[in-house]
Amino acid sequence: MKGVFITLEGIEGSGKTTQVQFLKSRLENLKYRVLATREPGGSRIAEIIRKILLDDNNREISPMTELLLYEAARAQHVDEVIRPALESGAVVISDRFVDSTTAYQGAGRSIDIETVQVLHRIATRDVWPDMTIVLDVPVKEGLTRIGKCGKPDRIEQEPESFHEKVRKSFIELSQKEPNRVKIVDGCKSPPVIAEDIFNLIKPLLSPANLSGE
Repeated sequence: MKGVFITLEGIEGSGKTTQVQFLKSRLENLKYRVLATREPGGSRIAEIIRKILLDDNNREISPMTELLLYEAARAQHVDEVIRPALESGAVVISDRFVDSTTAYQGAGRSIDIETVQVLHRIATRDVWPDMTIVLDVPVKEGLTRIGKCGKPDRIEQEPESFHEKVRKSFIELSQKEPNRVKIVDGCKSPPVIAEDIFNLIKPLLSPANLSGE
């Protein structure tokens, strides 16, 4: 595929959504074709699944059901949105992707990692990030930020120990796959973080990703 696939990851309150928008705007100003999306969600059906997953009224969702719902939303998202955009040569920026599921459902919910990885392969059908940026912040800092943004969703309300497992998993992923998964200090100011991210992804860009306008 001609496109470039970049994902932003991190615990709750790490600043991913802000940085997705910063990066999208910067690349568009440089005349790149850009698609910004998110998980769970990114397509009509996947957004319906997102509402189920994040609704605090659905506390009885089991860990395996949760995992399968995330992968189902991902399969729809990849087929309907991500793959076509990459085939067209766009730069796709996703707020979360497979690594979140590895961290949250694998580490956080203690689901066997081999099971998680098999489902990743089924859902993505070989669509995989060219680079993943993990915005790392201490758990207490992330949860404090979330607390200032209204009522936390079902996942955000998990205990601090759960989010510590998630953060540890992201760090371990960066150690296992250092060429793909990059850690960025999420405690810096947003403009400085944005510059750090751009410097990391810049070598991936090519004239094939330009809009041609």
